[in-house]
Amino acid sequence: MDSLKCAVIGCGGIAQVHAGVLARQESAELLAFADIRPERAQALAEKYGGNAYDSIEALLDKEQPQVLHLCTPHYLHTPMAKMAAERGIHVFTEKPPVISQAQWEEFRKLGEQIRVGVCFQNRYNPSVAYCQELLESGKAGKILGARGFVTWRREAPYYTESGWRGSLATEGGGALINQSIHTLDLMGVFLGKGKVLGASLANRHLAGVIEVEDTLEAAMDYSGARGLFYATTAYCTDAPILLELVCENMTLRIEGEEVTVKTPEGVERRDFAQEGAALGKSYWGASHGRCIADFYQCVQRGERFRNDIEGVAETVELMLDIYQEARK
Repeated sequence: MDSLKCAVIGCGGIAQVHAGVLARQESAELLAFADIRPERAQALAEKYGGNAYDSIEALLDKEQPQVLHLCTPHYLHTPMAKMAAERGIHVFTEKPPVISQAQWEEFRKLGEQIRVGVCFQNRYNPSVAYCQELLESGKAGKILGARGFVTWRREAPYYTESGWRGSLATEGGGALINQSIHTLDLMGVFLGKGKVLGASLANRHLAGVIEVEDTLEAAMDYSGARGLFYATTAYCTDAPILLELVCENMTLRIEGEEVTVKTPEGVERRDFAQEGAALGKSYWGASHGRCIADFYQCVQRGERFRNDIEGVAETVELMLDIYQEARK
């Protein structure tokens, strides 16, 4: 199949990952980059080829991409996706796709005009696939409960030097919407639709510096299975995420890239360390390449992408519900 012409908007850290993936992918042809700091767009254009622009408007006026990658601050994802949709350009956006209920109402309509993909790359982790296989085989039995823990470190400069992080109006939230939404998403992948039972948020180490939470906890009901969730950016390091599923016949525990399976017969551990982690940070999950490649293949073949708008709807709605409950 012919490659799809693509462009990247926003040329910060995560754009380096997208550009690196696209440059290695035969199904993609990089045309251009845009950033309000032109030197960042120019740096990526020089490294990967293509043209550099200082705004999305300038890029779209000059180029004709078929796919637009949104690597911009959170609050811009929905309005920029709408701009692309108006021109018939498919969108692959970084998380979160929205920061509010109002944006969600706008965003979810875009699938009627274009193909939309959301970068929940951890769904493609080999460790996740292995656990899904065990669950689908019936060996694990029914899931009784789950817990997810994200304990990372973000200090004041991460927020104050960004120009947008730490503000409710532009980031939309903190530890949940930014750092731990992937883990919340995986809980839904395994357990299905969740209902919030209770939630709270706090600022444990950056009070007075940021408006958003650095710590959040929530309890959810997943059709009878209890889910507990905890996320913080007040830890001393970026520890591997921990996701545990307690099932009738075994307990599955994902910690970083290692899966531990505990049964009455004993304990088995498997390490799923992935090649390509250099494209990002290993504790993010290093499956951006698999996720992006799948989106391009689905667009080319006219097939549904698993991370399309409806595919991520339960995660987005649960995130918004948790914030609504926690901010009461």
